[in-house]
Amino acid sequence: MITIRLPDGSTKELEDGATALDLATSIGRRLAKAAVAATVDGAPVDLGTPLPDGAEVAVITEDSEAGRAVLRHSTAHVLAQAVLELWPGAFYAIGPSIADGFYYDFELPGGATFSDDDLGRIEETMRAVMAADQGFVREEHSIEEGLALFSDQPFKREIIEGVANASPDAELSAEAAADIAPDASAVSAYRNDGFVDLCRGPHVASTGRLGHFKLLRVAGAYWRGDEHRPQLQRIYGTAWESDKALAEHLHRLEEAERRDHRRIGAELDLFSFPTEIGSGLAVFHPKGATIRMLMEQYSRQRHIDGGYDFVYTPHITKSELFEISGHLDWFAEGIFPPMELDDGQKYYLKPMNCPFHILVFRSSQRSYRELPMRLFEFGSVYRFEKSGVVHGLTRVRGMTMDDSHIFCTREQMGEELGALLTFVLDLLGDFGLEDFYLELSTRPPGKAVGSEAEWDEATEALRAVAEGRGLELVMDEGGGAFYGPKISVQARDAIGRHWQVSTIQLDFQLPQRFGLEYVGADNARHRPVMIHRALFGSVERFFAILLEHYAGALPTWLMPVQVVVLPVRDDHDDYARGAAARLAATSVRVEVDVADEPLNARIRRWKLQKVPYILVVGDDDVAAGTVGVNARSSERAVRDVALDDFLASLSVEIETRGSPETHE
Repeated sequence: MITIRLPDGSTKELEDGATALDLATSIGRRLAKAAVAATVDGAPVDLGTPLPDGAEVAVITEDSEAGRAVLRHSTAHVLAQAVLELWPGAFYAIGPSIADGFYYDFELPGGATFSDDDLGRIEETMRAVMAADQGFVREEHSIEEGLALFSDQPFKREIIEGVANASPDAELSAEAAADIAPDASAVSAYRNDGFVDLCRGPHVASTGRLGHFKLLRVAGAYWRGDEHRPQLQRIYGTAWESDKALAEHLHRLEEAERRDHRRIGAELDLFSFPTEIGSGLAVFHPKGATIRMLMEQYSRQRHIDGGYDFVYTPHITKSELFEISGHLDWFAEGIFPPMELDDGQKYYLKPMNCPFHILVFRSSQRSYRELPMRLFEFGSVYRFEKSGVVHGLTRVRGMTMDDSHIFCTREQMGEELGALLTFVLDLLGDFGLEDFYLELSTRPPGKAVGSEAEWDEATEALRAVAEGRGLELVMDEGGGAFYGPKISVQARDAIGRHWQVSTIQLDFQLPQRFGLEYVGADNARHRPVMIHRALFGSVERFFAILLEHYAGALPTWLMPVQVVVLPVRDDHDDYARGAAARLAATSVRVEVDVADEPLNARIRRWKLQKVPYILVVGDDDVAAGTVGVNARSSERAVRDVALDDFLASLSVEIETRGSPETHE
């Protein structure tokens, strides 16, 4: 007999050789039916894995995030099996589970490409594999055997050769994490009905366990995200534990497509990405620039009220600055190539603002009386994102960071972090984001400066602040910057998606690298602590998040046009202009659309522009000094509203950062 420890601290006695599935069955039939994998002392394993005596075992169920990842990875495996059956001679690369789905990358024979029309027959082939209920059989191989097994699959061989060695390729290790472990001395594969794939597992027991899936789209993707490598064909899909969960997700996808900021930006004429300028470089049009100006103005005022000092720094710098900071060592892949000026001196576009703010602090001798020193800038930065990951405003190459860097004493550190997190959450709430959780990112192995003791102190300081907020705290092991750990504020939008917005990073390292000091009350020199903080993340990304959160119908205070006045006939034009002038005198952004086309056509046009209020004026309004109010959130207009009453209500709505939807 063996004794198994359960997550709740209880134990189970099982026969020698009992598997994870046997454990689930001994607990209950419902658990056994829902089980897709298990963890043994924290390591994920297949349900058929024999359990060692004394192990702590947790059953992974299909409706958990870990369980869904198993379903999705197993479905990706079947996708590759189907593609190779339909396109003999195809090469397959990687097929990981991702948030809410999976994908698999392929290179088809003769340079062929997938079309969306191919998805139906691929799905049909996959369902045939699932109906056959083929068992997933795990195999263990030496490195040499693995290379021989995939001798006709160049991408699989590259993964094995690049990861399973004494100096593994870190980037490839991360990309192929589901396939092989770094420094692996052996490789595992899963086989079913003659098809075999490189994989660490776990998988479901058999293909019959799958079926609630849909292939979504085809896309191109460079191998390893590098445009100098082969361009592969990527198929995206999603898989769930039930048809109901699948249907709910597909509905969310439809809603996400409706809210896509790229589509909304074009429809509302907010921004564009001219090909003459280049990938990932946005141009904001007048209406989009107005929204952005309002965002920045509000943030500036809040920072003034919060005791911040404003600075401005240049867009380029000599290489020396980033050599001192370490960014050229640790962040080189994200920096644009240098420009050679001044007899060969290398200059770089800045990828971040922090080294510049450090120089502001270092520009004169500082006293403890000046601390905390809070520096703030809307600073333009440039990051060399690979073309395959550039995406609308959420992933760009040129962006504006709302960067703050706070220099304080170690004694001030905890209080400053707490106040800073409160400031961040309050300001995000002013923009209508209210559902948050926090993520704590720790020291990245092999890519960090400073001692473990310093990292531990910084991490625990951030942990204490995060836990003090009472919000859900999720760990991101190894996700910190090279100079320090960070808290990321994750916001859930109107349809439940998660967005990383603000970050707060605690840094003991850059003050050391730049030799920062202040004179304390004891007249001795001390090293300040540095806190990095981006509130919007970037203005561009936050702009996109707001557009998608509100589906383009931004709160009234943020809309570039808040009111449009429509005269019914041309003899009402003068009254309409007068009403608009009254509104404009109180800083309302208002336009008049004169009666040179039918009224209903003009109303439809402005409804599509998501203007908060359309005022229609006719004979009765001219006589009585009233307007007809057609609110964005209402299907019916309210007639005979006194202009002064409308203006008073609108002023309150703008002052409280409300919208027609919140004042129904």
